[in-house]
Amino acid sequence: MLTPWTDLIDRFEKSLYDLIRGLRNHKGNEKEYIQNSLKECRAEIRGQDMDLKATALLKLVYLEMFGHDMSWASFHVLEVMSSPKYLQKRVGYLGAVQSFGPKTDVLMLATNLLKKDLTSPVLTTMALPLVTIPHLITPSLALSLLPDLLPRLTHSQPVIRKKTIVTLYRLALVYPETLRAAWPKIKERLMDEQEDLTVTVAIVNVICELGWRRPQDFLALAPRLFDLLVDGGNNWMAIKIIKLFATLTPLEPRLVRKLLPPLTSIIQTTPAMSLLYECINGIIQGGILQGAEGTSEGEDIASLCVGKLRGMIVTEGDRNLKYVALLAFEKIVASHPHLVSLHQDVIIACVDDADISIRLRALDLVVGMVDRDNLVAVVGRLMRQLRTAPPSAGPDTLTDDLGLDSGVEAAADSDGEDPEESLKPADRGAEPPPPLPVDYRIGVIRRILDMCSRDTYANVLDFHWYLDVLVQLVRLTPARSGGGVVSLGGNGWPEPEVSLTIGLELQNVAVRVKQVRGMATRAAEGLLVGNAAERASSSTNRTGAGALGPAAWTVGEYASLLAYPDDTLTALLHPRNTSLPAETLATYLQAIPKVFAALVGRTDVDWDAERQTMTSLLIARVVHHLENLTSHPSLEVQERAVEFLELMRLAAEAVSAHSVSVGGEARRDAPMIVAQIIPSLFQGLELNPVAPGAQRKVPLPDGLDLEAPINANLQDVLQVPGLDVVEDGEHDEFQRFYYERPIDSKRTEPAVNRLKESKPPSPSYQQPGDGQVDAEVVARRRAERRERNKDDPFYIGGEGNDSGVSSPLHNILRTSNGADVDLDSIPIMKLDLDPTAADMLARPAAAQDRRGETERERFDITMDENLSGIDGLLPGRPDPQASVSDSDGAASRSAAKEKRSILQVDSSGLGGFSFEGAGADRLPAALDIRRQEEDEQEMARAIKEVERLRLEMQRAAERIQAAQGVPPEGTVVKRKKKKKPPAKLVGHDEPSAVPGAATAEPGQAVTNELVVTRRKKKAVGKSPKKMKKKVREGEHIPATDDIAGTETS
Repeated sequence: MLTPWTDLIDRFEKSLYDLIRGLRNHKGNEKEYIQNSLKECRAEIRGQDMDLKATALLKLVYLEMFGHDMSWASFHVLEVMSSPKYLQKRVGYLGAVQSFGPKTDVLMLATNLLKKDLTSPVLTTMALPLVTIPHLITPSLALSLLPDLLPRLTHSQPVIRKKTIVTLYRLALVYPETLRAAWPKIKERLMDEQEDLTVTVAIVNVICELGWRRPQDFLALAPRLFDLLVDGGNNWMAIKIIKLFATLTPLEPRLVRKLLPPLTSIIQTTPAMSLLYECINGIIQGGILQGAEGTSEGEDIASLCVGKLRGMIVTEGDRNLKYVALLAFEKIVASHPHLVSLHQDVIIACVDDADISIRLRALDLVVGMVDRDNLVAVVGRLMRQLRTAPPSAGPDTLTDDLGLDSGVEAAADSDGEDPEESLKPADRGAEPPPPLPVDYRIGVIRRILDMCSRDTYANVLDFHWYLDVLVQLVRLTPARSGGGVVSLGGNGWPEPEVSLTIGLELQNVAVRVKQVRGMATRAAEGLLVGNAAERASSSTNRTGAGALGPAAWTVGEYASLLAYPDDTLTALLHPRNTSLPAETLATYLQAIPKVFAALVGRTDVDWDAERQTMTSLLIARVVHHLENLTSHPSLEVQERAVEFLELMRLAAEAVSAHSVSVGGEARRDAPMIVAQIIPSLFQGLELNPVAPGAQRKVPLPDGLDLEAPINANLQDVLQVPGLDVVEDGEHDEFQRFYYERPIDSKRTEPAVNRLKESKPPSPSYQQPGDGQVDAEVVARRRAERRERNKDDPFYIGGEGNDSGVSSPLHNILRTSNGADVDLDSIPIMKLDLDPTAADMLARPAAAQDRRGETERERFDITMDENLSGIDGLLPGRPDPQASVSDSDGAASRSAAKEKRSILQVDSSGLGGFSFEGAGADRLPAALDIRRQEEDEQEMARAIKEVERLRLEMQRAAERIQAAQGVPPEGTVVKRKKKKKPPAKLVGHDEPSAVPGAATAEPGQAVTNELVVTRRKKKAVGKSPKKMKKKVREGEHIPATDDIAGTETS
């Protein structure tokens, strides 16, 4: 019978220590144990015993940290807070901090309790509400507690003053009017040199937190803050002051010279790395380096900062210091790149650090400090890292990024008194290179491309080396599932796949640099052939698949420079190419006829049976490949496949019907569609790069209406199925345009028949055999040369094409050789002036190693084409870059609006808040002048508004007078000559009546029209003060309507 009562007593006397021990003893069954404990706490906290209630509340606070809600016990928390015992009251305040919030129902009941404890004479009791109020403050609660907090600023104990200052800052975040009442006393505490250091540190912390919102309000405190920086003796206070000065120096540039000596002294003497870094960071953020740039002091402080940062990287083993040092280096490189480049050895060494965050920071810094001299070394270091480092376990997993997975061994028991003492570092052997995540590899490749292509390849001195780098990057690109867009860039726009970016770089180099165009074309050829071989052996996702599209474009555009066009065409016609993305496959289809034309369109080879057979086989392969793509889901691929398929079928018919040369017959040319028509489709002007903004400068054609329908009767045509709306004549014209070759009226016969009989060609070393050449061959060559040079302004034509200009050289040739000069008989000697360019087409790209040459080759880079003469945008056309910047600005503003402080309190009200004060609180003179100008502008606007309203009232009065019969032009008043007043009669004080004027009683106005009109004229324009004076003197003032009528006249 005693056992249940004993268990009941033990259950109700369970303390917090017993609860923790029970949790450890119930491993695997913690959820059930916690539920039972919560039931016990609910029963205990509802009892009358205050000690038991406080213990239950303490256990609830502990369980609340595990995620179990205790808001249901808010009233019981308030009961424990009101306990007279300090230990119980402390537990109650702890529960309030842990569970109370702005929406707690019983919070309004706690106001009187907080006010009571704030005025308690016991120091420990007074400290409890000061610590608790910042966690549950609301605007209404701040308004109620502010009168009780302000007297605590003058408390005799420094700890109370310190806690009060911090609490007032928390009140100011939700109720800005707190600063208006508290700032004078806070400032008084700051200016007191005898104040306790802890209180001063608290005030400096509060000022630093408020300073970034309105730094101009604290500029008057600069002398006192400077003294505290020099003589304070507290590192944390010095850090806060340096941060505050970083916001004040842009407002007062004279502070730069004042702060240089103490900051230099701190950097040279302090052993604290935190203070050292904050000094350097404050110098950078405050613009002190830019403000002192060009002076000896500025160079000295910059060199000192860079040297200290190098020491933080080299000598200190703390990775946090290494990271912040690299962060400071990145900020200094913008203003002093030459100083940062002196320490590139330690910066590049950080690229191989085990910490992935340090690697990324060093990578960003390397990109900013690269130049012509160190580009090859930096890129080589990064390429070596990509080749040697193993891939990570997952695509986006940072494996052992901090080296903590195997850094320590936990050998302590879970119930030990001090588990930290049993942790020992693990034994490390030879560390392999850290694994590189996929995102990091992609970031390295993008930064390599950015460094090399910056400012249109301004830092690249050897494009042969750059092409080799691009080919290696394609092989080092990590494979991703899928393709296309994989991420978002810094501006919010989608970034293409990194292999696609590499391919575009290869294409860009081929277009811009003509000296290496052949090498770039052969590099693209190698990518296509290698990818086709990989597809034949495996069906998995290959690396560098995104570069195939630009590579196909390059080999098609410059097909004449291919080393192995047969292999290239085979790679383009591979059966597994149908699984490529639609964009890449469309580029493949565009390149196929170009490479085909380069293969079969040669005019220097006889059209024999062997060539006809090879051409037929090639056409059959192309037709078979295109037939499989005529039903592709992509409309772009389908359209190109159908067009080129019909073209190839026509070529197949022409090849099969064209006769070949047999035996000793004369040499025959290839069919026209193979030799001329298909190659002419892809020949013309050379493609050059165009500036990004050139399209925006193209003027719109006059009369262009994109909304107008092409066929106004399209709906009628579509509604009648099977209706043939094409007439016979139109059908014939359509047939002739598309299916018949146009006939030139000027050339109704072959060019050979129009040529004159030429003399037998003279023997030449260029003509093999016995020196006899067929006349038909000579005539054909002449015709081809004339056709080729007919548009050349520097070519002197033959008969019928005289330019009319006779040069001395032309006269000599004509007199010595006759009128008909045989150009084919002139011997031509081949001069090998540029052997490297000739050898480039004959030998493979791998044999071209120019690094050992003493003289560096110069490369001509084609710049972007732009429209000349049009500087700005056309009227009515928006600027897309401006729209992008506007959208970015709007996005940044919205992001800044959504950003909240760490305290999760909306403190936006402090941004427009200003302190009230005189004397020392006065703003600088520049700000006073600015405010005075704003006030004057506002006053001018107010005066204009008053004048506008007065004119409107005047016009309204004029309209009223016109409606009452007053003529719109007013009343004309004629000035009469003054007459001498008549002699005053004896015994009469009244003036004599003017002729024509009616007499009036004393005190009444005279009704004579002339007198009234003159009085009206005098009243007009008088100021209100003069009118009031006349009224006091008893003078008659006309009515408002009369004044308005007179003003109109």
